[in-house]
Amino acid sequence: MTSEAYAFWIAEPGRGEIRPATVGEPGPDEVLVRTLHTGVSRGTETLVFSGGVPESQWPSMRSPFQEGDFPAPVKYGYLNVGVVERGPSELLGRTVFSLYTHQTRFIAPITMVSVVPDEVPARRAVLAGTVETAVNALWDARPLIGDRIAVVGGGMVGGCAAAILARFPGVRLQLVDIDERRSELAARLGVDFATPADALGECDLVIHASANPAGLTRSLELARYEGTVVELSWYGDRPVDVPLGEFFHSRRLTIRGSQVGGIIPGRDRSYADRLALALELLKDDRFDAFLTGHSDFAELPEVLPRLADGSLPALCHVIDYPEE
Repeated sequence: MTSEAYAFWIAEPGRGEIRPATVGEPGPDEVLVRTLHTGVSRGTETLVFSGGVPESQWPSMRSPFQEGDFPAPVKYGYLNVGVVERGPSELLGRTVFSLYTHQTRFIAPITMVSVVPDEVPARRAVLAGTVETAVNALWDARPLIGDRIAVVGGGMVGGCAAAILARFPGVRLQLVDIDERRSELAARLGVDFATPADALGECDLVIHASANPAGLTRSLELARYEGTVVELSWYGDRPVDVPLGEFFHSRRLTIRGSQVGGIIPGRDRSYADRLALALELLKDDRFDAFLTGHSDFAELPEVLPRLADGSLPALCHVIDYPEE
């Protein structure tokens, strides 16, 4: 017995298409999931769509359920929310998040799906992977009560980090972005907004997530003596100029890379624990501010090029799937 499905593939850099897929019967430790929504990240996923993953990073950049190889043809994606149609009785009918690609139905190991709390709407739950990245970044950053913090880059990851940091007591927190429209996002998250020129300096901690070398330079300028800049940006195959003289050298600054693929040593948490925490945090309806548009699955080949070139502005663009 098989169940027909459809999946989105990057046929070649800059061009995608929907292809049929055959889904078999789930095994004893697997579930059959019907997708409700997927999310498109304007960072990593649009870079993959454009063919910008350097060959040296092809192995590490594979998504858990990827098919094909970089640069193309490749089936890529990692923000999937669906409902379990077949599997153990305790999961039947439950809404689950997984790191699956853009596909209408799929089979996954039970260990690779996480139940979405009842208080989290299915559409908001597509943010779980991004919130998980932000959680990991803050584990790396180790903010303290009363810190002076700037988040440079108000996209999905930077914005989610700011949303979590807004809960910290006593912090001076600014979301910094060149796009003044991000002030609306900051207001919805309950944090202060500043342009790079107006941002407050002497920061104990700067989270950089703009994916722009100029943003990294400004982050170094904002850090206090012996301050730390946590770099979340993924630049792909683009070279990055970093001013390692001036303030970086004289202020004895630290640049720390953070990537969701690894949990900081000494942090006694599993990947499952981290994802469960992200889903718990998504009970906060402020995260709806990141859901800036939606399209039907059939439109994805036309939508993704527009997200990649910026003609369709978005934070997280949600893809809705047919009920049957």
